[in-house]
Amino acid sequence: MAKKQYPLRVDPLLWEAVERWAADELRSVNGQMEFIIRDSLKRAGRLPEKLPPARTNTRHA
Repeated sequence: MAKKQYPLRVDPLLWEAVERWAADELRSVNGQMEFIIRDSLKRAGRLPEKLPPARTNTRHA
């Protein structure tokens, strides 16, 4: 299944923080954003059961 594309408007300082975090985790910014969303959904108990496993580096998950 193809990934959904969505234009995202983000505060530049927030974007820079995500870029630094992604670099620290050896992920792309897109992979980091997906990790953040997936982690937030998991913590909130809203992660869909049918969601395939992450394809990004999850060494800190």
